[in-house]
Amino acid sequence: MQDRRFGKTGWQISAVGVGCWGLGGGWGPRDDAEAQRALQRALELGVTFFDTAYVYGDGHSERLVGQVVCRGLKPVYVATKVPSKTMEWPADPTTPIRRAFPTDWIIRCTETSLKRLGVARIDLQQMHVWTDAWTDADEWRQAADRLKRQGKIGAFGISLNDHEPDSALRVVATGAIDSVQVIYNIFDQTPAHRLFPLCEKHGVGVIARVPFDEGSLTGAFTADTRFPPGDWRAGYFRGARLREAVERVERLKAFLGPSAPTLSALALKFVLSHPAVSTVIPGMRTAAHVEANGAVADGRALPSETLARLAQHAWPRNFYTGAFD
Repeated sequence: MQDRRFGKTGWQISAVGVGCWGLGGGWGPRDDAEAQRALQRALELGVTFFDTAYVYGDGHSERLVGQVVCRGLKPVYVATKVPSKTMEWPADPTTPIRRAFPTDWIIRCTETSLKRLGVARIDLQQMHVWTDAWTDADEWRQAADRLKRQGKIGAFGISLNDHEPDSALRVVATGAIDSVQVIYNIFDQTPAHRLFPLCEKHGVGVIARVPFDEGSLTGAFTADTRFPPGDWRAGYFRGARLREAVERVERLKAFLGPSAPTLSALALKFVLSHPAVSTVIPGMRTAAHVEANGAVADGRALPSETLARLAQHAWPRNFYTGAFD
């Protein structure tokens, strides 16, 4: 497992981490026993970065991570997230910061997460949504400073609204945050245009999420795929999106070869080939997923000519508005 530097924190974290949303539910039937096996297997394979959130399964994901990952047997870095007090998804730029992320709310949620995880310190606390309108606000800065001084968090970052990487440009330039979490995959390559160069310049760690486009880039779907009850992807792939995703993924099979023998490997290799990316966090609910994804983090990037060709497969769209090109 390759390790990478996490921005100005100086931490060395695994290039592939575990995204823990699915462990809390929302992706069809939940299997806690298999989730625990997946987390344990990740530790065995050298994964040291685990990303969860206050709202995943109403705290269930945090508790599972606490039971398996935070027992102190191996050095790891655990990240979680504070939701907006208004529970708006995505963040609304017209919502004042005093309503969305007042200082006492960030602190209260952090203390709840500490208890669920069973730790004295959260390595990385993040705001779960973000809008540029909050860049100059004092509330989140005061909370981050207080929590760091108290030793309750090690670093503070933001998780960006889907497909809005440029919303973080101003705040990254201020030096006030330690990390950004952003969607980056073969279909959504926009963070590489402006956000990633700025993060490299200011020493801000990059957590790349959704490397598989919620599963389509694994090649596991067909136009007839139907998602089980309670699986949020039924909405994500609504209308014509699933059919078009399958068609676009089919074209990517031409890229398979020794350096990327599967579509999943190709998708992860694409993300890890960008030097600004500190870690990528695919959702991994089974030990088999952990083994397959962990094997990709061998430190070898895709050839430059392959990356240039993959740039032609970008597919801009926005889940929330229903718009896509």
